[in-house]
Parts: sequence; C-alpha cells; structure tokens
Amino acid sequence: MSGYAKLHAKPRGGGGPDPLRTAPEGTAIAGTLTFPDLASKFPGLANTDGSRWHYLDSAATAQKPQAVVDAVSRALGADYATVHRGVYTRSAEMTLGYEAARRRVASFLGGVENEIVFTRGATEAINLVAYSYPQKGRVLLSTLEHHSNIVPWQLAGWQVDVCPLTHDGKIDLDAAEAMLTPGHTMVSFAHVSNVLGSVLDAGRAADLAHAVGAKLLLDGCQAVPRMPVDVAALGCDFYVFSSHKLYGPTGIGALWGRAELLEAMPPWQGGGAMIERVTFERTTYLPPPARFEAGTPAIVEAIGLAAAIDYVEGIGLEAIAAHETALVRQTRDALRAINSVTLFGPEDAAGIVSFALQGVHPHDLGTILDEENVAIRAGHHCAQPLMDHLGVPATARASFGLYSDEGDVAALVRGIERTMRIFG
Repeated sequence: MSGYAKLHAKPRGGGGPDPLRTAPEGTAIAGTLTFPDLASKFPGLANTDGSRWHYLDSAATAQKPQAVVDAVSRALGADYATVHRGVYTRSAEMTLGYEAARRRVASFLGGVENEIVFTRGATEAINLVAYSYPQKGRVLLSTLEHHSNIVPWQLAGWQVDVCPLTHDGKIDLDAAEAMLTPGHTMVSFAHVSNVLGSVLDAGRAADLAHAVGAKLLLDGCQAVPRMPVDVAALGCDFYVFSSHKLYGPTGIGALWGRAELLEAMPPWQGGGAMIERVTFERTTYLPPPARFEAGTPAIVEAIGLAAAIDYVEGIGLEAIAAHETALVRQTRDALRAINSVTLFGPEDAAGIVSFALQGVHPHDLGTILDEENVAIRAGHHCAQPLMDHLGVPATARASFGLYSDEGDVAALVRGIERTMRIFG
C-alpha cells in the first residue's frame, strides 16, 4: 500500500478526521526547533553557493518542505497509478491514498469528506460556485478582492456590488450591513487580503449575509497558511483555498461547501468520473463531490497537499501565526522609520506588508532587492481595483512564511536603503 494510504487509509465510505498524523521529519511538535531551524527543511531556500535566499513572496506561492517533495516523489514513482477505475492492487491503493487526502483536507477545515471538492485552485473553485450556484442574482464583493474573486462573478452573469474599506484597509462590515438586501444571494469576501493582510471578521460577515438570505463564500488562500480555520465556527457556506500557498504543490486546491448546497448545484464541467449513467439521450450524475470532478484528477498533487497539511499542523498554526505576527510588527516598525516609505494596511496584518517607496517604482525596487538576494512581489497583485483605491499603480509586498526570520527583515531593509542611495 502506498505510504500515504498506509498512514491514512480507512474503510471505503468512512468519514471524519483521520486518527493518525505525520509530523514533519526532524521537527518536534513540542517546539524544540526554532523557526529559523525549519528553513533548512525547505530546499528551495538555499542558493547554489549554499547561502540563504531571503524569500519574501510566500503570499504568491510558498516554498515546499522536503516532506512534501518526498511525498510527491513517492506518489509519482513507486506508488503511482490512476484512481477510481483500476481493479488492480496499486490502483486500489492509490485510490485509498487519494481519498485519504480528501479526508485530510476536510479535517483541516473542520468539514467532512463529501463536502470537499478538489479543484485546480481557489480560482477554479470560485468559478465553480459562480457558474453552478442555482440562485444567481446579486453578489456583494469588496474593494480589496483578488481578481479571481471578481472576474468569475462577472463572467457568470452576476450583478456585482462593492463594499468599501475602513480607513485601515479592512472590509467595512458596517457598510456591508447597510448595503445588503434580500436581493443579494451571495457575499464573497477574502478571509485575509492578499495585498494588505487585513483579516475579515468572518463570523459577523456570515451573520450579515444570512440575515438577508444570502450565502457567504470565503477566499481562504492567505488564511489557511497562517491561522486555524474551522468552517463551522466561521459560519460560512463555501470556503476555497489553493495548495501552493499552503506549502503544497501547484495545480490543486479545494472547495468546501455545505453538503445541502453542493447537492443542489448542477455539474460545472462534464466528462469521465462524474457520471452515473450516460446515453446519447440522457446523462445522470454522481452525487457531490464526484459530480464536480470531471476527468482524471490531480492525484499526485492531492497527496502532496495532504502532506503539506500534515507539515503545518505538525508545527502548529497558532505558532505559525504568532511567528508571522512578530515579523510583520518588526517589518512595519523598521519601514515606518524610513521617511520615504508609505505603509498600507492595518497594523495587525496577517503575514503581509505592502508599501511604496517615494520616487521608486515597485518594479525597480524589486529588481534591486533581487541583486541583494531578496525576493519580494512588485505590481498590482491581481487587485487592480484596490490599487485604484490606494491611489498607486502598484505596491511592493513582503510576505512571510513559517521559514522566514529576522534576517530576512534585515536584508529587506538593507536593500531598501541601497535603493534609496541609488535613486538619490
């Protein structure tokens, strides 16, 4: 049986959280290793000369721990076979591993396995809801949303209303309350902003949506790598995230949806694996989640995602949140001391610091920082309406991961100081 299936296999049809967990190799759950020690477990952080790469672009995509690399390598190698269709032993074993990964995602979010749809990422998950949710109407978004939480609703024919932000860059839920009407059937907000790091009061957002009969979808891409998520406690109706921001592989993400909502939604795409019976006259479909997973799934990526969840939960999301909070505070304090820097977003941002350097385009800053062995993101961050709101064409963004440390902050500041000298 495949390595992941051995640890997580259950009888077919089983549900609920898996009793076994795998801690990252060499990592003590009790915390005997410090966060800087963990950086050595991420092969992508080492330059060819052995020096440390100051990677501050985790909000775009996180580096992968060796435990995930190994899990993907095993799944692509000795364990590899297709799932669901094969009657031979290895296919059956890989199917156990793949469905165990679904249960792992469900337990990570506080849901159950038949509520988890594997997608190519959060973008596809939002598209799925936008096109398949049967009660299309008005959707309330916010000024800070990623394009992936704007364009799908437009393409699917929803009428989009936009909630403003507070002065410190949070979604203004007082304004949302005033805007919401029974004509709204969906509210779709970022749980954590990918530009500002501002955290949504998701419980209140759920209450406001439900008060007018709307459902709440949360974009959790920036939340799941750095804080515990429990969909029941949040009160949302849909939750989406992408694996690659959670230290897992690209090409896979997940949609969690309340079972009764998924049951009422028609398929979004057609093909193999999602059907019950096909004739040229009529086709019937399997129940969720299979109904929404047409074609051969991302088998290897699902197993890699499950390994990434094991990794972060082995360290502890509360510990990761505290670590990144301290780095955000240190970075904001250091940048605030530079007169030429403008900071965006709230003081209590989660893992992300966006800023502008007077007289220097973010792309120029990013290029000079790269010469200093520092990687940041520079641009509009797929949030052009937010850039318009901030009155800038782009921002520089430093974003942290569990492997980040004070040395990364110091390298960022040194690079900014060099940039200022170059630009006079």
